[in-house]
Amino acid sequence: MKILVVCGSGLGSSFMLELNVKKAAKELGIDAEVSHTDLTTAKSEQADYYIGSGDIMDQLSGGSRKTISLKNMFSMDELKQALQANILDA
Repeated sequence: MKILVVCGSGLGSSFMLELNVKKAAKELGIDAEVSHTDLTTAKSEQADYYIGSGDIMDQLSGGSRKTISLKNMFSMDELKQALQANILDA
């Protein structure tokens, strides 16, 4: 499974969230390749799930993309709940 973490410029916040997604996925037993990128690149890159802030995910939603929107990108509790609901319980 591939999870792509997306932010506007693909630098700081998406990199920090990538680290948290890797940690949370490991704790939840989700086997995933996780990477980060900017919004423009994400529109043409294939992934099983795209994760990021709500405003960025709104720009990626539609079609066949599975997006996971976060209100607080730095909340581990929210991140784990989102991964649980969208991947494990789906």
